[in-house]
Amino acid sequence: MTAVLSIRKLTKTYRPGLFEKDVEILRGLDLEVERGEVFGFLGPNGAGKTTTIKAITGIIRPDSGEIRIDGEPHTRLSAKRKIGFMPESPYFYNHLTGREYLRFAADLLGLERDGLEARIAELLTQVGMEDRVDRPMRTFSKGMLQRLGLAQALLGHPQLLVLDEPMSGLDPVGRRDVRDLILAERERGTTVFFSTHIIPDVETVCDRIAILAKGTVRATGSVRDLVAHEAESYEATFVGLDPQQLTTRVQGTRVGTDASWVRVAVADRDALIAELAARGARLVSLTPMRSSLEDFVVHHYQEDAP
Repeated sequence: MTAVLSIRKLTKTYRPGLFEKDVEILRGLDLEVERGEVFGFLGPNGAGKTTTIKAITGIIRPDSGEIRIDGEPHTRLSAKRKIGFMPESPYFYNHLTGREYLRFAADLLGLERDGLEARIAELLTQVGMEDRVDRPMRTFSKGMLQRLGLAQALLGHPQLLVLDEPMSGLDPVGRRDVRDLILAERERGTTVFFSTHIIPDVETVCDRIAILAKGTVRATGSVRDLVAHEAESYEATFVGLDPQQLTTRVQGTRVGTDASWVRVAVADRDALIAELAARGARLVSLTPMRSSLEDFVVHHYQEDAP
């Protein structure tokens, strides 16, 4: 299967000022996004997420490397027509109404007039703006502008929807609405590639993710695969013994009315089980404790901390 988005050995360097050193933003970045998936692009501020997206959409030219959209070089017009894009901070003409803005965007995209009004009406319903779209955009909230930006990105029936920090600055209701829109697009067969640093959003909607740090991809895979490594510790629930009487090393204890809990390192698991049996206690459960996606991501960020 041909990847909808394929990036190979992408590099980009900026010069901040005339007498300043060059800053290497992307360092041989490799990435593939498969058809029909929601792909999350995670990284701290300055990791290169927006630079990558600007290269994909042709806003900037990389120093070296290759970007392909559905097998075509990304610089071809036919490849660009397959992309829908919403930047992190889109610019809107505040004197226009939302409907006028979408018509203007359709002209820029070169869309046919036939069926355009029906398409705009369909998108406005999809993003929940059908009742407010004829107001000037200067009266819109951040969430309303994000919805309108999504409608603009979807105008041309893109195969690849590229969103740069689409939940940035939104309240919980707005974030939920954008997540629902992303999931709805996946159901329609659209491939969605979005950058973010909001981990709960990634866990909710993404089929796969990539973790970016200092211009390179450090890990790629599903959330489950990335955190499904060996247990870091175990939590044991038992009855019939005061945890304070244990001789096995424990990392923490809790005592309830009906049961007790202790946490032990992997190396001490078998010793705990044997001691509980020898002392006549009943082991109710033994649960492996694994790191969360947040732990996994932060670990990769901290590896590159100065």
